[in-house]
Amino acid sequence: MSSRFFRGGDDSSSESSSEEEELYTDEEEEEKAKADSDEDEDEDEDESEESSSDDDGEAKPGASRFLRDASSESEESEDEERVKVKSAKDKRFEEMEATIKLIENGQKNGDWASISTEFDKLNRQVAKIQDNQKTPKQYIKTIAELEDYMNEAVAKQKVTPKKMNATAARGLNAVKQKIKKINKDYQPQIEAYREDNDGFMESSDEEEVAPKAKKTVRIADDFDQQLDDDIEGFATVGKGGKTLQFTPESIFKHLRTILETRGKKNTDRQEQIKVMEKLNEIANTPYQKIRVLLTLISTRFDLGSGGATSMPLDHWKAAEKEMTALFEILETNTEYVVVENAEEWEDDEKPPALEKDQKYIKVPGSMVSYVERLDDELTRSLQNIDPHTSEYIERLTDEGALYNIIVRCMLYYEYLHKQGDLDIPQESINRIITRRLEHVYFKPAQVIKILEDNAWKSVSPKAESTITPRAQTPEAGNLVNVLCTYLFSHAEGILRARAMLCQVYFLALHNEYYKARDMLLMSHLQENIPNFDVLSQILYNRTLVQVGLCAFRQGLVYDAQTTLQEICGSGRQKELLAQGVMMQRYSQVSPEQERLEKQRQLPFHMHINLELLECVYLTCSMLLEIPVLAQTGSSPDIRKRNISKTYRRMLEYHERQIFTGPPENTRDHVMQASKALAAGDWKKSIQFIHNIKIWELMPHAEEIKTMLAKQIQEEGLRTYLFTYAPFYDTLAVETLSGMFELEASKVMAVVSKMISHEELAASLDQVTSTVIFRKGVELSRLQSLALTMSDRASSLIETNERTLEQRTQGTSNAFERQGGRGRGGGRGGGGYRGRGGGRGGGGHMQRQAGGTQFTGGALGAAVRG
Repeated sequence: MSSRFFRGGDDSSSESSSEEEELYTDEEEEEKAKADSDEDEDEDEDESEESSSDDDGEAKPGASRFLRDASSESEESEDEERVKVKSAKDKRFEEMEATIKLIENGQKNGDWASISTEFDKLNRQVAKIQDNQKTPKQYIKTIAELEDYMNEAVAKQKVTPKKMNATAARGLNAVKQKIKKINKDYQPQIEAYREDNDGFMESSDEEEVAPKAKKTVRIADDFDQQLDDDIEGFATVGKGGKTLQFTPESIFKHLRTILETRGKKNTDRQEQIKVMEKLNEIANTPYQKIRVLLTLISTRFDLGSGGATSMPLDHWKAAEKEMTALFEILETNTEYVVVENAEEWEDDEKPPALEKDQKYIKVPGSMVSYVERLDDELTRSLQNIDPHTSEYIERLTDEGALYNIIVRCMLYYEYLHKQGDLDIPQESINRIITRRLEHVYFKPAQVIKILEDNAWKSVSPKAESTITPRAQTPEAGNLVNVLCTYLFSHAEGILRARAMLCQVYFLALHNEYYKARDMLLMSHLQENIPNFDVLSQILYNRTLVQVGLCAFRQGLVYDAQTTLQEICGSGRQKELLAQGVMMQRYSQVSPEQERLEKQRQLPFHMHINLELLECVYLTCSMLLEIPVLAQTGSSPDIRKRNISKTYRRMLEYHERQIFTGPPENTRDHVMQASKALAAGDWKKSIQFIHNIKIWELMPHAEEIKTMLAKQIQEEGLRTYLFTYAPFYDTLAVETLSGMFELEASKVMAVVSKMISHEELAASLDQVTSTVIFRKGVELSRLQSLALTMSDRASSLIETNERTLEQRTQGTSNAFERQGGRGRGGGRGGGGYRGRGGGRGGGGHMQRQAGGTQFTGGALGAAVRG
């Protein structure tokens, strides 16, 4: 069979050429299998063959046919300047020398970051050279000099008060950890070099081969052999035929291996956790148990490192138990303390021991960070569970165990802080107290009582706290008050502001409206909240809403509506309270922003009922708007003088409907009640309001309904007087009392208030108990337009002065000092604060006069003189 690559010659030539090709390929394979030193000899032989062929000047078959013409001078010069190919061994030595030069330059400049990077690179290069070779002397010299330089830098850092930057400090610590471990393997050579530098470098005797870098044995091999130890007659062996065993003496070596591989790619965390669980079982000293538990807990947290994924439930429960065990060990063995500013112990074979002048053995770690991470993982888990399932309730029961750990951590840091010589930062105590506060501020006092009792039962009977003694009575708010007072004194910035908001929330939740309102106004947070982080803005919104609900439960309808206006009037309640993500129709939201929004969502058990919030807001708006609508009548500025734009839009939409059936939801009930109240049928309005089922979710629902019935009766009386005053000359108080089923004294009080606020042109005859209406005091259209122009001119002056204040950066303008009208609504604040309520009160100026000039914010009009 002829070859398809045949030439135009005879068969013998084609056969010989195919044989030459086969021989050529065989020669190539043999050349590839040779060592690097043989490659150099082959190069020389090839050059000699080519030169001999050039001297002969004969045309030869094969590769010799393509030789250059010897008569060409330019080609001869190129042949003479052929580059010599270097062996792999020479290349590796040159790379090593270049790296050593970079390390020496870093020593001259004090650049520890580059020294650390190049030192890692040097160790990798030497590992390749040592693969069948001796240890290079240059490497021994470098690591010896680097250790001396490192010791000088550490000693200088302790003496000199000036601190190096963070990057250099990290590089120095990295080199410090690595150089001690590596120099142990080369200690004989390093000592020989230090005894006679020149003699060591000039000696012809090669050093003994240093022990090869131990190849990392898969953790699975270690663990599998431990599992097989129970089987008699069998034992798992690792690479090299050595049996791998876990012993108390080898615990720190295994921990070191795990710490070095932590965070790297292709690291099996599950295997690491299994190994550390086995190490925890065989640990027989407190120091070993503390080190293993700290590493084990941090490795478990790595399982939930992703922002969208939460920590597995079994690992969370295991971490909670391990943290409890860790606190028990620390409470029993008080000579061991876990602090953040401790130095890492380098000698794995010899654990640290107490010296004469030492009181404690410091173990590096942060218990506060572990508690915060455990809390965050529980919150993330609750965010990812459907709240309407039994799984959510079961998961929520873990909050009790978490609260116990928070209390134990607080007691532990309080104990460390008392010692004085451990230099515990105040920030750590503030952080753990803030975590404890944020677990109780939104709960009723009865629930806090149960949490506290269980927490104190879980700790040692000898444990005591000076911040929160055992004899606290959370029913009276003492626990929250004590925690917040401590943070007011010792914390700053965001932690202090969050403590203030938590205390205001707790007071409002327990119906102490005036204390909560005054505390919120005196804090001036409504002015500074746009400068805080998003989570603090969410807490501010929640506190504002809770204060408004508290005012409603106390029967303060006007205060409740003014406070809730800022949140409910924006139409973004769900987003502002972090209880859901509202996707706008044309909004451009990136996936990263959407992910951050979901991470900020509160767990379901912390939610404020949005339907109840809307019901309260609309009911308060109804009680304020219907009398205003009756008062203004057909005045030309009726559409400008409104209290709640949201309520007005809903009312106008409801009135435009031709067919209105029975109310189906909360809005329908409030709109039907508004229509009945405007028509004077107050009984029907009360019936519609009482039929709303959402009231059952409020505490003392019957008292709330009774309060609303009285409010509707009073507002119905006001609406009636506004509507029918032009048609009466006199009206008996007894008649009004019978119409609205109010006491005569209450009717006289309402009428007197309307007359004093100049809302009603009438006088009250107390002898005959009648209301005498004055005729001819109605304003003409020209007078109404003049008053409207006056109001608009005042608004224009106010706007100009505010603009001037912003440009000149003044502290306060003259209009505010004199007490301007219509400044009840607060200014907008931040992306999570919503827009301000505008000119709160609008057309209802007389009812908010007095006391508004010194407050501002959403609660500006809530304080009346």
